Amino acid sequence: MHPGFRFHERATRILFGRPLGIAGLFVLIFFVLPISLRASWFFFEKRVSKANSYDVGSADMSTTGLLPAAESHPSARVLIMSVPLSGERGKFLTHNWVVLKRENAASWNRYEVLGFASRDADGALNGRWLDNAPTLNRYAADGRWFGRSPVVIADAEGPAAAAMIPRIEAVIENYEAMAGHYRSWPGPNSNTFVEVVLRAAPELGASLPPTAIGKDFRPGIFLGRTDSRTGVEADLWGMLGVKIGWVEGLEINLFSLIAGLDLRQPALKLPGFGRIDLTASAVTKNAAFDRLAFKKVQPSSVGEGPRRE
Repeated sequence: MHPGFRFHERATRILFGRPLGIAGLFVLIFFVLPISLRASWFFFEKRVSKANSYDVGSADMSTTGLLPAAESHPSARVLIMSVPLSGERGKFLTHNWVVLKRENAASWNRYEVLGFASRDADGALNGRWLDNAPTLNRYAADGRWFGRSPVVIADAEGPAAAAMIPRIEAVIENYEAMAGHYRSWPGPNSNTFVEVVLRAAPELGASLPPTAIGKDFRPGIFLGRTDSRTGVEADLWGMLGVKIGWVEGLEINLFSLIAGLDLRQPALKLPGFGRIDLTASAVTKNAAFDRLAFKKVQPSSVGEGPRRE
């Protein structure tokens, strides 16, 4: 073999073989392994015990009491809420929505995109295709999602909330025409809608959980600032991407599955598991990242019941 060819072959292995090997190892450790472990854990839980599992057929969409009666809370307020999906999908995926109230308003307003709503506001089976149209108050503002209680991942009130509400309402009004038809994967879906709201209100200082499939969807190739405007990101149709920012942390997107690190509140982000806190403290009011572990919230007697559209 010619010496020049050997040198070229060796150089090619060094330049391309090692980076590709590192990339493959990264995918194996941070994507394949977590998903495999989560799937194994899921099937083991399902086989060994069903005592703590949720009833897939449950239609409990009632209030949790997280929010006070609107009349007793005169100041403007904006919240982002998150909850595991119904049934077994909730082990891996989450649904998010927006709650807002103008100053001195008599009620809370809940906005979300549902695609297909299998049940109406009373929990009765009454399937309806809603596409990408944001719905208003189809369920209680702080309501359960098929028996599962939501957590608050962003909360602003007073003048700060009042300033961002007009921008959020503009997103709600124009979202359906802007987003096009609903797609579960890679988007646009319910989580895409909430992420667009966060993009319009970066003051919320929040990032959706890594289990919010569809949050990174953009129609095309994107290179620019993150939605919180605290970092930069590159994204291809929400299926491949990378971002790094103070609010978002470091996130690698592989086919809408997220792996990364939270730099602000130290935590791992892994597909199938979501957020895994590395510290046992540090809860902030403006961005309660540690609540993304989806601990159940105990219901109280305060709050509003479900309302129809």
